[in-house]
Amino acid sequence: MFDVLTILAIAGTFLIAGAVKGVVGLGLPTVSLALLTVATDLPSAMALLLVPSFVTNFWQAVVGGNAGAVLRRLWPFLLMATVTVWLGATALTRVDLALLSGLLGTLLIVYATLNLAGFRLAITPRQELWAGPLVGSANGILTGMTGSFVVPGVLYLQAIGLSRDMLIQAMGTLFTASTLALAVALQGNNLLTIELATLSAAALLPAVVGMVVGQRIRQRLSEQLFRRVFFIALLILGGYIVASAFSGFT
Repeated sequence: MFDVLTILAIAGTFLIAGAVKGVVGLGLPTVSLALLTVATDLPSAMALLLVPSFVTNFWQAVVGGNAGAVLRRLWPFLLMATVTVWLGATALTRVDLALLSGLLGTLLIVYATLNLAGFRLAITPRQELWAGPLVGSANGILTGMTGSFVVPGVLYLQAIGLSRDMLIQAMGTLFTASTLALAVALQGNNLLTIELATLSAAALLPAVVGMVVGQRIRQRLSEQLFRRVFFIALLILGGYIVASAFSGFT
């Protein structure tokens, strides 16, 4: 299915995505999905990110001592973000993939723009009671349709006033649960082949290498500067994906 150049591009993608995660603590699924969508179709890109995303985010979810507190506070949000992924994934076999790729590009643009603008929501504990399940459902459906875990889920987690360490674990928990749900949804729609699963497992190595390199870069580079460059690059990449998707309709 994939030639040598495409396999090398996949390895390079996860090396870059791992390095980004090593520097800023997030971005492996987002960066890998955005880059892979340029080289292959959206369902294949979603399948390829499964193993690296699960392993790196599971580690982030369990390390830090806040796992129990995260689950107790966020279980309504996490539950809905997980069980609704299958609903969004049904679009992969029923909706034009160019349209879904365009949606992915739009989500990346929104995510990058909001972060570059310093936009932050504020949600009170009382509002969490209804906002958690609502935002979780929206996040799950969009995850199933595009493979992106971040919008609006990460914005919600940033808005409810979590401590830095708890926020990191909460994002890891969301991404881990979303990855598992996405794997089940892709398998249920016959979009997860043995070849894709094997390549996804093999992609774990460059992802881990990239994380190690990224952690070393973090010691020498301003994280604030890197995050700005990261979101600008994500904005440009999202625009490219939207433009490519639009050209598919013309």
